[in-house]
Amino acid sequence: MITLYTWTTPNGRKIPIMLEELDLAYEVRPINIGQNEQFDPAYLAISPNNKIPAIVDHDAEDGALALFESGAILTYLAERHGRFLSPSGPARYKTLEWLHWQIGGLGPMLGQLGFFALRSKEKAPLAIERFTEEADRLIGVMEKRLADVPYLAGDDYTIADIAAYPWTAAAAGMMAAPLAATWDRSPSVKRWLEVVGARPAVQRGMAVPKV
Repeated sequence: MITLYTWTTPNGRKIPIMLEELDLAYEVRPINIGQNEQFDPAYLAISPNNKIPAIVDHDAEDGALALFESGAILTYLAERHGRFLSPSGPARYKTLEWLHWQIGGLGPMLGQLGFFALRSKEKAPLAIERFTEEADRLIGVMEKRLADVPYLAGDDYTIADIAAYPWTAAAAGMMAAPLAATWDRSPSVKRWLEVVGARPAVQRGMAVPKV
């Protein structure tokens, strides 16, 4: 059994998608970050960076294992269950390449755009312009890649797609207004969003947690 600690954010959606794809048994513990539940000492013992998501794998080989950081969790689950990450060779490193691209670029930049353009009560035009431009650039990187291959790592659906999908879906949804011009020139990303979003496990994972 796996205990999943998560909330209704793009980062929080990644791990339930993976758990659904693997058809694993798990229980959900919602961590309401709007009410600062991520700072509870019991949760900090699991996720010392006070972020979601995190898991505890109660059936890990050497006893219960707590993990935080979505990229680490996705890699662990993929390796433990032998799916969505090649064990060796170029396909493995292409997957890790695009996984880390999402973690280091796409997620943080879209997160900043969402804050400054949508959630912040005080608007900062320079910040909005900066993060809109960077989001546009990153989606352009995706567009170029996905014009050549069906999935981010190549021919196969991997943890790179699982990591990128919730953020890209958010960019096409709640961030559609500031990125309108971006989507007009991103047909390959739109195609990828439709293909990945049609997967039943993705649809179930995107609905977790139910609050």
